[in-house]
Amino acid sequence: MSSAERGAKRGIRYALVTVFLVGLRKRSPGAVVNAVLAAVGTYLTDFVERTYDVDLRPWHHLYVDSAMITHAVGMLGPYDEVSWWDHLTHTHSATILGGAVFAISRRRGRDPRPRVVAVVAVAGVLWEIAEYLIHAGADRLGVEPILVTYGRRDTALDLLFDLVGAVLVLALGDRVLGDVADGDA
Repeated sequence: MSSAERGAKRGIRYALVTVFLVGLRKRSPGAVVNAVLAAVGTYLTDFVERTYDVDLRPWHHLYVDSAMITHAVGMLGPYDEVSWWDHLTHTHSATILGGAVFAISRRRGRDPRPRVVAVVAVAGVLWEIAEYLIHAGADRLGVEPILVTYGRRDTALDLLFDLVGAVLVLALGDRVLGDVADGDA
């Protein structure tokens, strides 16, 4: 890993510490929990490389890490104040999940198309159910939820943008993930 890559990763982790501290100051459990989970998520690509003997490109690391920061920062206000923020994060996360499914399917000699769409769709539905249950449970307990639901329209849009992410992977997968899928990264 080059010094620029280490610097970028370190910068994202420092930004997540900042989100954590601001979340504490604002008494925002959603920001605090998301910052902690996102910080753990920045180790995901390193774990994948070591565990599965895959060599990812520097941009793969940065792409995954940037999803971590957009989710965490979103909890400080952009999810409520920026109309497209949620669409961006759902699409971004769906491309990461879809990209992993794409690469694994290609490495195993299977057609990734139905798998990418199915996994992203099912994961999106499960996420929305978990989001609803966490929000409903927090409401019932009288505490601030760490995840917020905004109704049926928001859920439908979330699932739509998950599918946009899956379609992007299918459209660009061979070009941007071919080296990982073929084991040549």
